[in-house]
Amino acid sequence: MIEPRRVKQIILKTGGIKKMVLTQIEKNTENPKSGKGKSKLQPGEALDLAGLVNYGEDSIVSRTLVNNSAGTVTLFAFDEGQGLSEHTAPFDALVHIVEGESEVIIDGKSSRVCEGQLILMPANVPHALNATRRFKMMLTMVRK
Repeated sequence: MIEPRRVKQIILKTGGIKKMVLTQIEKNTENPKSGKGKSKLQPGEALDLAGLVNYGEDSIVSRTLVNNSAGTVTLFAFDEGQGLSEHTAPFDALVHIVEGESEVIIDGKSSRVCEGQLILMPANVPHALNATRRFKMMLTMVRK
């Protein structure tokens, strides 16, 4: 079982209108730039992906599973009506919907992504996510 060491609350604004609380649970976190990041998973332990992160009322909850110089793997649980406003990232990101469905907007094009599906968000291309209903996703950021 993954046990959190630190929980931090981050307040984000979406379009300057609605507030979201992003709860990030971290363990064994090291600076990814140092190349010494650690996995937060125990080797050889099979886990229920959807069960590793819980929904929070009117919030987005995240749990970092892997964070190292090659990239990150983070689970998110979005409550209905929550979202991430349009932004860019310097790395490719792969979104895998673990539970529910999401609207993913990439370079102005909207896609409905459902449980079991994945979508690539290319580096340096504007993208956003909206929870048309509650959903969980695994985000894999590839740095190298």
